[in-house]
Amino acid sequence: MSVPDPTPSAPQVDRPRPVFSRCYARLSKQMEAGGMAPLRRELLEGLTGNVVEIGCGNGMNFAHYPTTVTDVAAVEPEPYLRALALRASTTAPVQVRVLPGTADRLPLPDHSTDSAVVCLVMCSVDDRPAMLAELIRVLRPGGQLRFLEHTLAETPALRATQRIIDATVWPRLAGGCHTAVDTTALISDAGFEITRLRRFRFPDIRITLPTVPHVLGSATAPASTPPTLGSAATP
Repeated sequence: MSVPDPTPSAPQVDRPRPVFSRCYARLSKQMEAGGMAPLRRELLEGLTGNVVEIGCGNGMNFAHYPTTVTDVAAVEPEPYLRALALRASTTAPVQVRVLPGTADRLPLPDHSTDSAVVCLVMCSVDDRPAMLAELIRVLRPGGQLRFLEHTLAETPALRATQRIIDATVWPRLAGGCHTAVDTTALISDAGFEITRLRRFRFPDIRITLPTVPHVLGSATAPASTPPTLGSAATP
Protein backbone atom coordinates (compact mmCIF):
# COMPACT_ATOMS: atom_id res chain seq x y z
CA MET A 1 0.00 0.00 0.00
CA SER A 2 1.60 3.22 -1.11
CA VAL A 3 1.23 6.75 0.18
CA PRO A 4 2.10 9.50 -2.32
CA ASP A 5 5.32 11.22 -1.34
CA PRO A 6 4.92 14.99 -1.54
CA THR A 7 8.64 15.53 -0.98
CA PRO A 8 10.41 16.28 -4.28
CA SER A 9 13.57 14.37 -5.08
CA ALA A 10 16.46 16.35 -3.65
CA PRO A 11 19.49 16.28 -5.97
CA GLN A 12 21.88 16.82 -3.07
CA VAL A 13 20.95 13.45 -1.55
CA ASP A 14 20.79 11.46 -4.78
CA ARG A 15 23.57 8.94 -5.37
CA PRO A 16 23.11 7.75 -8.96
CA ARG A 17 24.72 4.42 -9.85
CA PRO A 18 23.07 3.73 -13.21
CA VAL A 19 24.91 0.53 -14.12
CA PHE A 20 24.91 -1.09 -10.69
CA SER A 21 21.28 -0.20 -9.96
CA ARG A 22 20.03 -1.96 -13.06
CA CYS A 23 22.20 -5.01 -12.43
CA TYR A 24 21.07 -5.17 -8.81
CA ALA A 25 17.40 -4.91 -9.77
CA ARG A 26 17.81 -8.10 -11.81
CA LEU A 27 20.08 -9.87 -9.32
CA SER A 28 17.76 -9.20 -6.37
CA LYS A 29 15.00 -11.22 -8.02
CA GLN A 30 17.37 -14.16 -8.44
CA MET A 31 18.46 -13.82 -4.81
CA GLU A 32 14.82 -13.80 -3.70
CA ALA A 33 14.18 -17.07 -5.53
CA GLY A 34 17.47 -18.50 -4.23
CA GLY A 35 16.59 -18.22 -0.55
CA MET A 36 16.63 -14.53 0.36
CA ALA A 37 12.82 -14.34 0.69
CA PRO A 38 12.62 -16.42 3.91
CA LEU A 39 15.56 -14.48 5.32
CA ARG A 40 13.71 -11.22 4.71
CA ARG A 41 10.64 -12.64 6.46
CA GLU A 42 12.77 -13.68 9.44
CA LEU A 43 14.35 -10.23 9.52
CA LEU A 44 10.99 -8.43 9.68
CA GLU A 45 8.95 -10.90 11.72
CA GLY A 46 7.25 -9.38 14.75
CA LEU A 47 7.85 -5.73 13.91
CA THR A 48 5.15 -3.28 15.02
CA GLY A 49 4.45 0.43 14.76
CA ASN A 50 6.56 2.85 12.72
CA VAL A 51 9.64 1.57 10.88
CA VAL A 52 12.45 3.27 9.01
CA GLU A 53 14.25 1.19 6.39
CA ILE A 54 17.66 2.45 5.29
CA GLY A 55 18.68 1.87 1.68
CA CYS A 56 15.51 0.08 0.66
CA GLY A 57 16.84 -0.48 -2.88
CA ASN A 58 14.11 -1.64 -5.20
CA GLY A 59 11.76 -2.48 -2.34
CA MET A 60 12.24 -6.22 -2.06
CA ASN A 61 11.51 -6.14 1.68
CA PHE A 62 8.13 -4.45 1.29
CA ALA A 63 6.14 -7.62 0.57
CA HIS A 64 7.44 -9.23 3.76
CA TYR A 65 6.46 -6.62 6.34
CA PRO A 66 3.90 -7.95 8.85
CA THR A 67 0.58 -6.14 9.00
CA THR A 68 1.34 -5.13 12.61
CA VAL A 69 3.56 -2.42 11.08
CA THR A 70 1.63 0.83 10.68
CA ASP A 71 4.08 2.82 8.55
CA VAL A 72 7.40 2.29 6.77
CA ALA A 73 9.60 5.26 5.86
CA ALA A 74 11.81 3.69 3.20
CA VAL A 75 14.87 5.82 2.39
CA GLU A 76 16.82 5.30 -0.83
CA PRO A 77 19.39 7.66 -2.43
CA GLU A 78 19.70 5.89 -5.81
CA PRO A 79 17.09 7.36 -8.19
CA TYR A 80 16.47 4.31 -10.40
CA LEU A 81 16.10 1.95 -7.45
CA ARG A 82 13.93 4.49 -5.64
CA ALA A 83 11.54 4.57 -8.60
CA LEU A 84 11.30 0.76 -8.50
CA ALA A 85 10.72 0.90 -4.74
CA LEU A 86 7.88 3.37 -5.24
CA ARG A 87 6.28 0.91 -7.66
CA ALA A 88 6.77 -1.97 -5.19
CA SER A 89 5.15 0.09 -2.43
CA THR A 90 1.83 0.09 -4.28
CA THR A 91 1.37 -3.64 -3.63
CA ALA A 92 2.86 -3.77 -0.11
CA PRO A 93 0.61 -5.11 2.68
CA VAL A 94 1.46 -2.07 4.84
CA GLN A 95 1.71 1.68 4.34
CA VAL A 96 5.07 2.56 2.75
CA ARG A 97 6.51 6.02 2.10
CA VAL A 98 9.49 5.99 -0.27
CA LEU A 99 11.77 8.95 0.45
CA PRO A 100 15.00 10.37 -0.97
CA GLY A 101 17.74 10.57 1.60
CA THR A 102 21.08 9.24 2.77
CA ALA A 103 21.93 7.03 5.72
CA ASP A 104 23.72 9.80 7.60
CA ARG A 105 20.94 12.37 7.12
CA LEU A 106 17.51 10.79 7.45
CA PRO A 107 14.40 12.85 6.62
CA LEU A 108 12.78 12.03 9.98
CA PRO A 109 12.39 13.86 13.30
CA ASP A 110 14.25 12.87 16.45
CA HIS A 111 12.91 9.81 18.31
CA SER A 112 9.99 9.34 15.91
CA THR A 113 10.42 5.69 14.96
CA ASP A 114 9.81 2.42 16.79
CA SER A 115 12.18 0.24 14.75
CA ALA A 116 14.87 0.48 12.08
CA VAL A 117 15.78 -2.01 9.37
CA VAL A 118 19.10 -2.33 7.54
CA CYS A 119 19.26 -5.04 4.91
CA LEU A 120 22.30 -5.57 2.67
CA VAL A 121 23.16 -1.89 2.92
CA MET A 122 25.84 -1.35 5.59
CA CYS A 123 28.45 -2.79 3.24
CA SER A 124 28.00 0.18 0.87
CA VAL A 125 27.58 3.05 3.34
CA ASP A 126 30.55 5.43 3.38
CA ASP A 127 30.32 6.42 7.06
CA ARG A 128 28.81 3.54 9.04
CA PRO A 129 29.26 5.08 12.52
CA ALA A 130 27.44 8.20 11.31
CA MET A 131 24.62 6.03 9.95
CA LEU A 132 24.22 4.18 13.25
CA ALA A 133 24.32 7.46 15.20
CA GLU A 134 21.57 8.76 12.94
CA LEU A 135 19.50 5.65 13.62
CA ILE A 136 19.84 6.26 17.36
CA ARG A 137 18.67 9.82 16.73
CA VAL A 138 15.47 8.82 14.93
CA LEU A 139 14.69 5.76 17.06
CA ARG A 140 12.68 6.11 20.22
CA PRO A 141 14.78 5.28 23.31
CA GLY A 142 14.94 1.51 23.57
CA GLY A 143 13.80 1.12 19.95
CA GLN A 144 14.79 -1.89 17.90
CA LEU A 145 17.28 -2.34 15.08
CA ARG A 146 16.91 -5.33 12.75
CA PHE A 147 19.87 -6.19 10.51
CA LEU A 148 20.63 -8.63 7.70
CA GLU A 149 24.09 -7.94 6.33
CA HIS A 150 27.33 -9.16 4.81
CA THR A 151 29.98 -9.50 7.49
CA LEU A 152 33.64 -10.04 8.17
CA ALA A 153 34.67 -13.68 7.72
CA GLU A 154 35.58 -15.77 10.75
CA THR A 155 38.70 -17.34 9.21
CA PRO A 156 41.94 -15.37 8.69
CA ALA A 157 42.38 -16.56 5.10
CA LEU A 158 38.93 -15.43 3.99
CA ARG A 159 39.31 -12.15 5.88
CA ALA A 160 42.51 -11.49 3.95
CA THR A 161 40.70 -12.22 0.68
CA GLN A 162 37.89 -9.86 1.65
CA ARG A 163 40.34 -7.05 2.35
CA ILE A 164 42.14 -7.61 -0.95
CA ILE A 165 38.99 -7.43 -3.06
CA ASP A 166 37.72 -4.45 -1.05
CA ALA A 167 40.94 -2.58 -1.85
CA THR A 168 40.77 -3.40 -5.57
CA VAL A 169 37.85 -4.07 -7.91
CA TRP A 170 34.90 -5.21 -5.81
CA PRO A 171 33.52 -1.84 -4.62
CA ARG A 172 33.62 -0.52 -8.19
CA LEU A 173 31.74 -3.54 -9.52
CA ALA A 174 29.22 -3.81 -6.67
CA GLY A 175 28.01 -0.28 -6.04
CA GLY A 176 30.44 0.53 -3.23
CA CYS A 177 30.01 -2.78 -1.40
CA HIS A 178 32.79 -3.79 1.01
CA THR A 179 32.90 -7.36 2.26
CA ALA A 180 35.25 -6.96 5.25
CA VAL A 181 32.75 -5.10 7.43
CA ASP A 182 32.55 -6.21 11.07
CA THR A 183 28.83 -5.54 11.27
CA THR A 184 28.16 -6.64 14.83
CA ALA A 185 31.16 -4.75 16.24
CA LEU A 186 30.01 -1.55 14.55
CA ILE A 187 26.49 -1.94 15.92
CA SER A 188 27.76 -2.60 19.45
CA ASP A 189 30.29 0.22 19.32
CA ALA A 190 27.51 2.64 18.32
CA GLY A 191 25.70 1.95 21.60
CA PHE A 192 23.20 -0.72 20.55
CA GLU A 193 22.81 -3.89 22.61
CA ILE A 194 22.65 -6.96 20.36
CA THR A 195 19.87 -9.22 21.62
CA ARG A 196 19.76 -11.83 18.85
CA LEU A 197 22.39 -12.93 16.34
CA ARG A 198 22.61 -15.66 13.75
CA ARG A 199 25.57 -16.24 11.45
CA PHE A 200 25.02 -18.09 8.19
CA ARG A 201 26.21 -18.50 4.62
CA PHE A 202 24.35 -17.01 1.67
CA PRO A 203 24.30 -18.42 -0.82
CA ASP A 204 25.17 -21.70 0.88
CA ILE A 205 27.44 -23.01 -1.85
CA ARG A 206 30.45 -25.32 -1.62
CA ILE A 207 32.99 -22.59 -2.35
CA THR A 208 33.10 -19.92 0.36
CA LEU A 209 33.26 -16.66 -1.56
CA PRO A 210 34.13 -13.39 0.20
CA THR A 211 30.48 -12.31 -0.01
CA VAL A 212 29.06 -15.48 1.59
CA PRO A 213 29.36 -14.73 5.36
CA HIS A 214 26.20 -13.02 6.65
CA VAL A 215 24.62 -12.08 9.97
CA LEU A 216 20.97 -11.63 10.88
CA GLY A 217 19.79 -10.28 14.18
CA SER A 218 18.25 -7.65 16.43
CA ALA A 219 19.65 -4.93 18.66
CA THR A 220 18.19 -2.43 21.10
CA ALA A 221 18.94 1.28 21.02
CA PRO A 222 20.05 3.03 24.22
CA ALA A 223 17.23 3.64 26.68
CA SER A 224 18.22 7.30 26.82
CA THR A 225 20.26 9.46 24.49
CA PRO A 226 22.13 12.72 25.04
CA PRO A 227 20.58 15.90 23.63
CA THR A 228 21.37 16.45 19.97
CA LEU A 229 23.15 19.60 18.83
CA GLY A 230 20.62 19.99 16.05
CA SER A 231 18.47 17.72 13.99
CA ALA A 232 19.78 16.75 10.57
CA ALA A 233 16.27 16.06 9.40
CA THR A 234 13.10 17.84 8.60
CA PRO A 235 9.79 16.62 10.07
